[in-house]
Amino acid sequence: MSFGQGGPYGAQGDSGPHTTPWGAPPPQQPGQPGQPQPGQFGPPPGQPAQAAPLPPQQPAAHPGAQPPQAPPLPHPGVLPQPWDRPQAGGTPDWAALADTADRNRRRKWLLIGGGALATAAVAAIVATAVVLSDKGDKNLPAAEKLPSASAGTPEPTFSKAVTPPPNPREFISSQEKDTAPLTVKTLFPHSKPSLDKRVYKRAAQDTATDCASVAQGGLGQVLADNGCRQVLRSTYVRDGVAVTVGVAVFDTKAAADKAKEQSTGNIAPLTGDDAASFCQGTACRLSANAEGRYAYFTIAGFTNGSAVTPDDTKALQAGRDVAGYTFRRIMARANAQAAAAASPKPSGKPSAKPSDSAKNKA
Repeated sequence: MSFGQGGPYGAQGDSGPHTTPWGAPPPQQPGQPGQPQPGQFGPPPGQPAQAAPLPPQQPAAHPGAQPPQAPPLPHPGVLPQPWDRPQAGGTPDWAALADTADRNRRRKWLLIGGGALATAAVAAIVATAVVLSDKGDKNLPAAEKLPSASAGTPEPTFSKAVTPPPNPREFISSQEKDTAPLTVKTLFPHSKPSLDKRVYKRAAQDTATDCASVAQGGLGQVLADNGCRQVLRSTYVRDGVAVTVGVAVFDTKAAADKAKEQSTGNIAPLTGDDAASFCQGTACRLSANAEGRYAYFTIAGFTNGSAVTPDDTKALQAGRDVAGYTFRRIMARANAQAAAAASPKPSGKPSAKPSDSAKNKA
């Protein structure tokens, strides 16, 4: 039977390094390496040397197998744990592991429970402090009492909301609402109106209740068929051109619109000192318009009686100026009546007439 390299302690007299069961070399005494020292391992002087007992024999290792390795020593300063203890057969100490896990679990729950109790204690202390602070403020001043309203104190008053004025066109759309005085003087009050910076001179004015008598070329029949009440005419001259405007008055806006759509012929020119013979059987510029219950027509030509050519611009411009002036005068009448209706009127007095400022607007 072979014993390898002399067992774990080596053969007697072996000069090679010796190892302990954990891999540390055996201590050496001063003197010859590997030889027993006097007084320690050798026999007393004069006695025969006795052989030292051999350690237990280890079975021979299988050829080619690695020698068994000793478990490593724990790191300095680290206590050995239960699982570091060598067990028979190379298995860990499961009972020690389970006991350590129980201790860790109990320590964790103790920490959690202690934290919860500490939080509850802090909350109770804060609540107690708040209650005590509320109970301690007993010397606060009482709320001041507001003075009660005396019997003689007047209650606040609020004025009524001002309603917006009505639509001015409502007052010139029917005879029932259009009640302001209507004459050629109130409708055309200016003797020298400035129309778009062009000054015209008023030459003649008249009023006719027989509407057909102041119309030509079939316009008289149109006015009569739609219920014309009267025609107010006014003539203006400027720079050798004369323009007559005739305003036909109806009861309703629908009648005036119908007369404008059916218009044919022309209003008869109203001659005067500065326009004695214009548009007498010669070509002239014509226009027809309507606003509210009023239909108005213009005729424009040269004061010397000459015909208006298609490329002429003077008669065309004069007709447009006077037509625009007539529209503004009708709307000034509507605005004046709307403003009078919106303002409070003294009891027992009739509604106010159109103001002078409204009359002077061109």
